Amino acid sequence: MVIGALVISLYIFVLAMFVGFEVITKVPPTLHTPLMSGANAISGITIVGALTVAVYGELTAATALGGLAVLFATINVVGGFLVTDRMLRMFGRRDR
Repeated sequence: MVIGALVISLYIFVLAMFVGFEVITKVPPTLHTPLMSGANAISGITIVGALTVAVYGELTAATALGGLAVLFATINVVGGFLVTDRMLRMFGRRDR
């Protein structure tokens, strides 16, 4: 029973990777940064969920995966904010 659920979850994960790759490759470069800002909001939600799993889970693989999710989502959010800030500075008024 557990193996069947694992296979189905793996199947859904692989399909999501292919769909995500196809969607991202079709995005024009002018829309990349605004979409990245939206992805930062989703990563913020991921951080909250991962913190919940890491804190309230028992000392198991779920805790380790929650900690890894917090780390990677934090890197994504910080990097996204840096890129968004750089983009906004490009469109700002230049003071001399």
